[in-house]
Amino acid sequence: MGNVIMHQEITSSGAEPERTRRRRHPQINRSNTDLFFNRELSWMQFNFRVLEEAARKDNPLLERLKFIAIYESNMHEFFMVRVAGLKQIIASSYDDLQLDGRTAEATLKEIHRIAHQGTHQKYRILDEILTSLSHHGIVIIREPRILEAHERKFLKEYFDRELFRILTPLAIDPSHPFPRILNGRLNLAFTLKRKTALSPKGESYAIVEVPSVLPRFVELPHRSRSSRNIRRFITLEDIIKIHAADLFSGTTIKTMHGFVINRNSDLSVEDVSSENLLSTIEEELKNRKWGEAVRLNYRQGMPAPLLEYLREKLDLEPEELYERPFFLNLDTLMEIYQATSDRVDLRDRPFFPRNAVPLEKPEKIFSRIRKSDILLHHPYDSFQTVVDLLQVAAHDPKVLGIKQTLYRTSGDSPIVRSLIAAAEAGKQVTALVELKARFDEERNIVWAREMERHGIHVVYGLVGLKIHAKMLQIIRREPDGVRSYCHLATGNYNPTTARVYTDLALITADPVINDDVTNLFHTLTGYSTVPRLSKISVAPINMRETISKLINREIHNAESRKPAFIRMKLNSLVDPDMILLLYRASTAGVKIELSVRGICCLKPGLPGISDNIRVESIVGRFLEHSRIYYFENAGDAKIFLSSADLMPRNLNRRVEVFFPVESSELKQKLIAILDAVFRDNHNARRLQSDGTYTRLQPEKSEMRFSSQRHFREEVIKEFDQKEKERAAKRKSIFQPLTNPGQDEQPQNQEG
Repeated sequence: MGNVIMHQEITSSGAEPERTRRRRHPQINRSNTDLFFNRELSWMQFNFRVLEEAARKDNPLLERLKFIAIYESNMHEFFMVRVAGLKQIIASSYDDLQLDGRTAEATLKEIHRIAHQGTHQKYRILDEILTSLSHHGIVIIREPRILEAHERKFLKEYFDRELFRILTPLAIDPSHPFPRILNGRLNLAFTLKRKTALSPKGESYAIVEVPSVLPRFVELPHRSRSSRNIRRFITLEDIIKIHAADLFSGTTIKTMHGFVINRNSDLSVEDVSSENLLSTIEEELKNRKWGEAVRLNYRQGMPAPLLEYLREKLDLEPEELYERPFFLNLDTLMEIYQATSDRVDLRDRPFFPRNAVPLEKPEKIFSRIRKSDILLHHPYDSFQTVVDLLQVAAHDPKVLGIKQTLYRTSGDSPIVRSLIAAAEAGKQVTALVELKARFDEERNIVWAREMERHGIHVVYGLVGLKIHAKMLQIIRREPDGVRSYCHLATGNYNPTTARVYTDLALITADPVINDDVTNLFHTLTGYSTVPRLSKISVAPINMRETISKLINREIHNAESRKPAFIRMKLNSLVDPDMILLLYRASTAGVKIELSVRGICCLKPGLPGISDNIRVESIVGRFLEHSRIYYFENAGDAKIFLSSADLMPRNLNRRVEVFFPVESSELKQKLIAILDAVFRDNHNARRLQSDGTYTRLQPEKSEMRFSSQRHFREEVIKEFDQKEKERAAKRKSIFQPLTNPGQDEQPQNQEG
């Protein structure tokens, strides 16, 4: 396919030759490791910012509990992917250094040091949260001895009814080898002493997997009506422990301790031919459960012989053993967060997004798009607009075809249902499903097969590349001919995450942009080579070159004493060539403001190198996911949105889109968004040149300002304004003016 040409295009990045760069700025080059932060350690700094949100007393209690769950989930994935990758590098004796000059071995050692520190902090914070929740009537029992009689009776019935038949005790002795323990699953390890003369004497071990098909936290019944305002939960593993004697009759249970194994879960399928991709990924998904162990989490107090036995069987180093004082797998605390949704006093205030394109007459949506481009700012603008657009297209007889990329979507996806409805209505529908979307592979396989069953043309991706671009195109026959409409976005087609991720999207009928999108789809689905592109840029074809040219233009403007300013809002900044280019822009006098939510390998504030660069990170109620690229361009600002961050994988190994916003009205909206982001002194932290982050505080003359709260309040004000206008209209219908010759001045003032 055309992807071979795409790989060749990577080499023409538009950056200066290395020799020229070295001559202009001798210290600004890739060999100067003092210019870069370590990628993995920068990510750990980000996750500590998530943990800080759990520690903040000004966050509601249940939101703090949610941040603990997010922190734990992030750490599990980090170990299963990034730490596993470092272990593979070490095992292969690959001696290439990290950006900051560390070896993989030194990086791994520092990761474990920081992660152990984070484990202690996490449980200290969680202990405080659980104690406070108990004072507010939400009790998660950590010590089964405090159970009341009616609760013990309930648990016995629950164990007999729900658990006993599911559980499978696995003995470990010479006739029972060490079992294959699944990745990420909670298990209980038992030390047993035999009672019967028929059994071998002495101690032995057994393992019981805690069923993942049942809720982790079981709510206990109320003793009386007066206690209904107190909700008590107990973990599934504690229920098993209480009734463990039923599983091991004829033995004495000496110890019971939980443990969880994290295994290498990255899929190595980059070079598989596309016709074999589906079956290969299905096979790799089976292997993921049994990958190499990278970490063992275990409950405090596990006997040393048992711990050493597990360590040896899993081939782990001592620093890869993580002791936990109580509950394991804290990501399942999301069950408590969801089960207590009625406790609005302990949660963030409910937020209802605005519908940017109300559809009183659905057929009018295309004329609305033809009139002017639409900018969506999620979650403040409802994702329902995108769902409505697809639903209208699916049933519109004038629509001839729909093309869409799908990287991550929801379980019960209205997006996929609309594509299926369109195919069944006889429209030509094409879906590019990325099977290699990490940890969503199984869901995407299910959707791909379902779509194929309904007559959708499903393309599984390209050799060596992930299709990460977010594109939707609708082709429609209209009186003046066939026209197309496209939706380009920074985030996924997932209505669930669109409620908690900040993202941006452009819906446009611009014929040039639509021609670019059509040509790109032809390249991705057929045998085209490099598509003709006029307005959008695509990685790995020309996106690196485009961004390099835009930065170099700002450098030229600064050197020519013209206005020069760069603002970027990203998830991650890792690519060394882009970092070096930003350093050169800073030395030329370009002012640079970067909002980088996660990993940032650029060092701000280095004398003579990055004095003009400011880097901040916002971690708050919503996950900052949008990517905005702003270039002052000597007073004629150029603004782009993208599905891509500045990382080697985005620029070199993924299909990404980088698209302009040209409407002056929409550009002003994006500038206002950036202004709010860089004004934030509530959820923002500033990156220092030593790698630490400092939470911003208002100056004496400043008010505390949260960009996320600001955007929410804008929606609320707009809603209130419309309600007042509707109320005024209703009033005017039933109460005619006493003096029709005068304006309704009081109502206008009120509105």
